[in-house]
Amino acid sequence: MGEIQEVHLCIKGGNSKWVSTLVQSAAFPTLLIPLYFISSPTTRTPQQPSLTTLFFIYIFIGLVVVAASMMYSYGLLYLPVSTYSLICATQLGFNAIFSYFINSQKLTPYIFNSVVLLTFSASLLGVQSDSTNHIPIPKGEYAIGFLCKGDYAIGFLCTLGASALYSLSLSLAQLAFQKVLKKETLSVILEIQIYPSAVATCACLVGLFASGDWKDLKGEIEGFKEGKVSYVMTLVWTAVSWQVFSVGSLFLIYEVSSLFCNVISTLGLPVIPILAVVFFHDKMDGLKIVVMLLAVWGFLSYIYQHYLDDSKSRKSKSTGNEVDQKTDTST
Repeated sequence: MGEIQEVHLCIKGGNSKWVSTLVQSAAFPTLLIPLYFISSPTTRTPQQPSLTTLFFIYIFIGLVVVAASMMYSYGLLYLPVSTYSLICATQLGFNAIFSYFINSQKLTPYIFNSVVLLTFSASLLGVQSDSTNHIPIPKGEYAIGFLCKGDYAIGFLCTLGASALYSLSLSLAQLAFQKVLKKETLSVILEIQIYPSAVATCACLVGLFASGDWKDLKGEIEGFKEGKVSYVMTLVWTAVSWQVFSVGSLFLIYEVSSLFCNVISTLGLPVIPILAVVFFHDKMDGLKIVVMLLAVWGFLSYIYQHYLDDSKSRKSKSTGNEVDQKTDTST
């Protein structure tokens, strides 16, 4: 949802990279801080991480988020929407690699199959939008069609790098949950969103004023095609949707894994056109059906691996209990 609104903002004339980056983190005080104070902790581990460790974690994750957001903003400016979406689909592959090395995620054939199918379905979706929608994103006074090869290459590399950094931030969040923030509370999820968001917001504000972009904001607001109110509301709802999305993602990471979170996110891409057919009477073609089937197949492959893992753990527990009972009987 947040990315869709950012695309809308760029198409209608909102070209400030720092503003596009800022809205991805700036809404945390109004949404998350009140929720943090009303959340009731249940269980805490006796040993809490040091403030220095927490400070390093939040600073590092916040800066990674800023870098990824800025690179995504450059990608939106320099690439057509379809190409941008196509490259963003690579984040699932990056996440699988980071999960393997950072989170010790086992890449079984079923998980590998899931990653390949979901990435392929998202890529097909980008190809389809490229063939049916040629709306350019303006860069200043020039349309995307008149960008030089250097600009296109910058957009490609920035979007690819942003996908890698975003996947890295998910794996780092999972690592922090597992190794450092060992608390079974809602507050731990909010903490790892609030503090890095505060770091990211401060970094964006520094960049906005240091780069001089703030001087152009008045002209950008006045030149927005749908008016000043629409510009402000687009920023507000983009900021809100990013926070909701981020907290939901962290909850999935906390409960399952960063790879599962990315699988769910990627699964949502092919589902959107299907919902458009149901609610907005969009046209259903063969490619959309293929994309949906590939996405569902990939998701079921991932779920089946979880089923196998759960069955294996239950068998090992039952075997352990039987051994304990036999030991007690013999004594």
